[in-house]
Amino acid sequence: MRTEFAISSFCLNDMPLEMALDQLSKVTDCVEVMDEGCHRLEDTAVLESFNLRYTVHAPSRGVNIASLLEPVRRASVEVTVACLALSTEVGAPIVVHPGYFAWPRDRKRAEQRFRRSLTELLGAAEDLSATFFVENMGDWEHFLVKTPDELPLIDGAAFALDVGHAHQNHVLPAFLDVPVSHFHLHDNDGTTDAHAAVGDGTIDFSAVMAAVRRSGVRPVIEVGTFDGVMRSIVALECL
Repeated sequence: MRTEFAISSFCLNDMPLEMALDQLSKVTDCVEVMDEGCHRLEDTAVLESFNLRYTVHAPSRGVNIASLLEPVRRASVEVTVACLALSTEVGAPIVVHPGYFAWPRDRKRAEQRFRRSLTELLGAAEDLSATFFVENMGDWEHFLVKTPDELPLIDGAAFALDVGHAHQNHVLPAFLDVPVSHFHLHDNDGTTDAHAAVGDGTIDFSAVMAAVRRSGVRPVIEVGTFDGVMRSIVALECL
């Protein structure tokens, strides 16, 4: 069974990347590598050993491009640019988280720091002839870009719609009406970021797939288990 959907390596994040890619290559020809943990990318050797196309989810644990602590913000941009440069070697765009702030009163300053980081990332992308997408966040306190009215913050960058995050924030229908350059598909019940198989939650994937088809974008299944990925493929291919 091979699918037209791309698949995130997140579903096999407990095994070495080479083993994960070997398993996923039997199902798809396009993988989004979660650049964290066992799948942390130091070079492109493993990626180039497979006949696959890639996207890369940039590191997000410990990274905060909206940090009010300038050394942390600069280091976070540096980590993200390094991911962008490496990914460009295999023609892969990357997905970036917009960052967060510690206290509600810090929001405006965090937005300013995020915009500074975004300007730096856009400059690096232009220099590298590379592409990145900024992803909307789930219902996590103090994170930026959780709702459609925050999209002006990413002006100048492409948008990655995580449908599970949008559903958790109860704003998925509004997000489906905006231009989207990248999709993450997974399900939940509207209360937790479960990364569940399609059909195991309450998302209307008929509406999601209509938006995917309008965009012409190849979506990424970002489900937490390999079994869940396989069940998601079956469910989505019936829509």
